[in-house]
Amino acid sequence: MYQSLAWQLTIVLVLLLLALFAFVVSQSGSREEYGPIKDKSSRIRLIVFALLFALVAPLVGFSLTSLPYSAPPNRQGEPEIIDVTGGQWYWIFSSNETTVGTPVEFHVTSADVNHGFGLYDSSMTLVAQTQSMPEYTNVLYYTFTSPGTYQVLCMEYCGLAHHGMITEFTVNPRTTGGAR
Repeated sequence: MYQSLAWQLTIVLVLLLLALFAFVVSQSGSREEYGPIKDKSSRIRLIVFALLFALVAPLVGFSLTSLPYSAPPNRQGEPEIIDVTGGQWYWIFSSNETTVGTPVEFHVTSADVNHGFGLYDSSMTLVAQTQSMPEYTNVLYYTFTSPGTYQVLCMEYCGLAHHGMITEFTVNPRTTGGAR
């Protein structure tokens, strides 16, 4: 059904395009004074572009102010920095555990090819992600709200054993007195 509708719509649009082309060809022989048309179209074009710029520029500026990883969210205290390196087909962490409520700043890079760093909770819900790229370090900010064993999976096909690129990250409950 959709295929035949697509064909019919394509045929109608192509016929409209051909009719427009035929009209342009038929009118191309007549000569008219170009000066007045040029001045009027230049003014209209200037007004249209000025209006578009006035509408689009503030929207673009507003949307760029809240890029997801441009700055860490407001936090209490210094974050725990954990360096992560992805490689075919492994993850290396400078520390593979943290405590609930501690802000974590993952510094994620790759030793070889691009990998996707995906952090999943115990129900396999994606809680945070970033790219792991060679010769570049992405910073991912996250504060764990519940203890447990989290899975780190590669989210970008990186070769033959990609499916086995899984490791665990432990989030311990907060102990009384705030000590880890």
